[in-house]
Amino acid sequence: MLKLCGFAASNYYNKVKFALLEKGVDFEEELVWLDRTPELLARSPLGKIPFIETEHGRLCESQVILDYIESTYPQNALLPADPYATAKVRELITFIELHLELVARELYPEAFFGGKVTDETKDRVQKLLKRNVEGFAKIAKFSPYVAGAEFTMADCAGMVHLPLVSMASKIIYGEDALAGLPVRDYVKMLGERPAAQRVNADRKTNTEAMAARNKR
Repeated sequence: MLKLCGFAASNYYNKVKFALLEKGVDFEEELVWLDRTPELLARSPLGKIPFIETEHGRLCESQVILDYIESTYPQNALLPADPYATAKVRELITFIELHLELVARELYPEAFFGGKVTDETKDRVQKLLKRNVEGFAKIAKFSPYVAGAEFTMADCAGMVHLPLVSMASKIIYGEDALAGLPVRDYVKMLGERPAAQRVNADRKTNTEAMAARNKR
């Protein structure tokens, strides 16, 4: 059976978990913290999560994992049959992760973890987010799903990443960088799906466990 390794407070872990649940793939979970032990580095080359264990070996990087899952388990497809439509889904995922979440991630130490981010970093991130959100708005449909009428792999990314971009920018700048898009209603809609409800419940439990672990 496929094994998903990592922890449920991670948005990238939850992106994969959401996809597995939506596709109805049997899998088990192994709690793996980011402690960069030799044991972890032996299983994940950069000590990152999530990674999966399959009958053929291990895979890391969430998008690589999703592509493997989609190819191996064709039921409940998360990509359209049309090649161009598939490319548009991948384009959205790239925008969400590379141009939104990864940019906003520089704010997380101060927004979520009690750290401090320099004013220079805040200014740079704010400018990048403004530009990138404008670009994202040109390709995101939200009708009702981010790529159009059908639920796709892009929604597995959208549900777990976009709320963090909103929260981090609101905390740091006093305004949500995604306020001009229907992200709140979109995430609420996705949250009604049974798979999303399990992901969110497990995330909350694991976030509490992580907070308790960090206090030791």
